[in-house]
Amino acid sequence: MSEPSVVLLTREYPPNVYGGAGVHVDYLSRELSRLVPVEVRCFGPREPEDERMSESLRVRSFEAWPGPAGAEAYRGALRTISVDLAMAAGIEGAAVVHSHTWYANLAGHLAKLAHGVPHVMTTHSLEPLRPWKAEQLGAGGYAVSSFCERTAIEAADAVIAVSEEMGRDVLSSYPAVDAGRVHVIHNGIDLDEYRPDPGVDVLERHGVDPASPSVVFVGRITRQKGIAHLLDAAAAFEPGAQLVLCAGAPDTPEIAREIAQKVSELRARRPGVVWIDRMLEKPEVIQLLSHASVFVCPSVYEPLGIVNLEAMACQAPVVATATGGIPEVVEDGVTGLVVPFEPADPVTRTPKDPAGFASAFAERVNALLRDPSRARAMGRAGRERAADLFGWRSIAERTLELYRSLAPA
Repeated sequence: MSEPSVVLLTREYPPNVYGGAGVHVDYLSRELSRLVPVEVRCFGPREPEDERMSESLRVRSFEAWPGPAGAEAYRGALRTISVDLAMAAGIEGAAVVHSHTWYANLAGHLAKLAHGVPHVMTTHSLEPLRPWKAEQLGAGGYAVSSFCERTAIEAADAVIAVSEEMGRDVLSSYPAVDAGRVHVIHNGIDLDEYRPDPGVDVLERHGVDPASPSVVFVGRITRQKGIAHLLDAAAAFEPGAQLVLCAGAPDTPEIAREIAQKVSELRARRPGVVWIDRMLEKPEVIQLLSHASVFVCPSVYEPLGIVNLEAMACQAPVVATATGGIPEVVEDGVTGLVVPFEPADPVTRTPKDPAGFASAFAERVNALLRDPSRARAMGRAGRERAADLFGWRSIAERTLELYRSLAPA
């Protein structure tokens, strides 16, 4: 594979990034473009000029059709398919098309059918394991998203799982997928960008006391991220510690109200609860992570958990749920502490014992708050682990090797 380009298909791309998949495509596209020509096709609108664009990296955005009137329950899913149809056109000269998340998987499948281009898809999550998406998309929309993912994954030439656990989930959720087509390539981290920031201006601007210990959460407000369980656990955190919630972009108005109510109740029980209810710019997040006494990831479903890598790169010790790919990132007792997790069922992922889970989470957070020297040592070990195992350059090289294995002889 030399001159033919790689086409990456994604919903998210800077500046419109709200989750781990968008972060993944951003960094993967940069590193791949150092090796081969890359074109990113993403959902629009976006700025016409982009500093990421270069001779070897081009970006095109596509906007959805308005959609049918009176179909609000599934209109968003149908609008997604309209973008997929547009993105699949004109790809016949590419060497490979690589889609990310259900939003773009159907476009990859259509490109494979229409143009005979090999289709690779990365599974950042799986629709059968996220039933709460029906709250966001509506029952009809969730049926459409599930159709898009199933159709693409069962026909893809290669499926990339971002963790060993995700690879097992792919095979259990989609038994029609040949295990030989599933390849584990982890997410990565840019150690030059994610590094400790000694500044405190961001903390002070958002009402975080730099002189007091802080427990920091960064993520979207969604069932998957377990923020409700974190708020239950926080009532038992050391009283002198701040809880800093960098939590925005709620899936639905209902979960937004639920979390607002729980935050209000927690504030009535303890001081030091700081809620930044919007998604911050990357430099702001980096400074919050850099000053975290403990970073927390209470997810009930997490294929890998790229945010844990971001925290580790900023030398924050991590307390996280032992679910999905998290134990492949956070080394228990070395870079942080993992919290045992037993779901009531494998679909909703609600803890079998919610109170016990919250108590175990609080116990581990407090263990690090009470032993700052141990916490700092874990933070240093976390950055070393991120550097040794999760660099984007090696991830791009492994991805390109997979592409080349699919090229015609």
